This record gives sequence, structure tokens and C-alpha cells, in this order.
Amino acid sequence: MSARVVVLDYGSGNVHSALRALERVGAQVSLTSDATEALGCDGLFVPGVGNFHACMRGLREADGPRIIDRRLAGGRPVLGVCVGMQVLFEGSSEPSTGLPVEGLGEWPGTVDRLVADVVPHMGWSKVVVGEGSSLFSGVEDERFYFVHSYAAQRWTLHPEGSFAVVAPVVTWATHGNEFVAAVENGPLSATQLHPEKSGDAGAHLLESWVGSL
Repeated sequence: MSARVVVLDYGSGNVHSALRALERVGAQVSLTSDATEALGCDGLFVPGVGNFHACMRGLREADGPRIIDRRLAGGRPVLGVCVGMQVLFEGSSEPSTGLPVEGLGEWPGTVDRLVADVVPHMGWSKVVVGEGSSLFSGVEDERFYFVHSYAAQRWTLHPEGSFAVVAPVVTWATHGNEFVAAVENGPLSATQLHPEKSGDAGAHLLESWVGSL
């Protein structure tokens, strides 16, 4: 039976490419903000585009923090993408214009503006895959699509603070400076890159996640 995946609908941009990509790798996919469906599905996909703080406001209005926290407490998989990854940290230095400044705090640290000659980082980049990665197994040497101006640039979570029995797997990329491109932490995974826009390599990554549900 195909895995049931909910793409959390909280007003974050165009999610149709994510829906199509997940369907292509065999998932039964729905876009909804319904808490019962989001809690009961096999995998929860948290998208995110644009401003960190606007995404946090939308998540709070859709009860996203409680949904994500309850899923993780029960060991139920969650995948965050782009700003959907950034919100998992404690906060962001992106200008807030009065919007919520705190993230979900699932991981310590803040999201900061990239230090590079050209920002945003937009285009295809290689990644340095963390040892033992499941998401990137078989596509370690491929390029993935990024579009972002902010990222987590440090990783400070100790193994005993994670959701996993083993230490989290952290994958890195570089645009001006090094930043976290993906994390695999027990039931909680996230990518700064866009797998749904990364061609065959991104499809392989999504297929690996859906296959693990």
C-alpha cells in the first residue's frame, strides 16, 4: 500500500510542484490544514517559501507547531523543505516587520543571511553528504536546486538532544560560506534545497523518504 503523505497547507506559496513530485514517487498525497489528517498520515511534508516570519505566522494560525510537535513526540516522520526547514530552528535574523521572531525550536541555533558576493543563492549546487545518509544514498555526487538568502550556518545539537538513537546526519553545501543543506534526525528530516525542483536526483531523495514511511 502506498504511503499517505500530507502536505501541510498553511498558506505558504505554490505547493503544486511538491504535490506532483510526491505523487510521482508513489505517495498518496493530499494538501490540507486538517489536524486529524496531518497527525494521522504516514508522512508530513512541511513546505516553505519567502519570509521566515511570515511562514511562522501561517504555521501558528494553522496549529502547525502543535501538529509537528505531536508527530515527533510519537516518532512519526516529518520532512521540512526550504523555509520549512528554517522554521525548525530557534529563530531567524531575517527582518521581521513585527511578525513572530521565534521558530519552532526543534533544533538549536538561528538562521542567518548568507555571506556571499551574490545573494540569493539561486541555482544548482553540489552537497557534502553526511556519513550514513539515507536521503542522499545513491545521489551523493549529484547537484540539487537551491533558492534562498538565509540558512543555518552552524550545527550545535548534541546527539543526546536529538530525536534519534544515533547522532543526526548533517549534509552541507557552500555558497560564499558553508551552510546546512539537510538534516536527518530520526523522524525529523529537512532540506534547504528543493527536492521537488531538483530533477531525477530530487525525485530519488523524495522516493527514499517516502519509501521509509
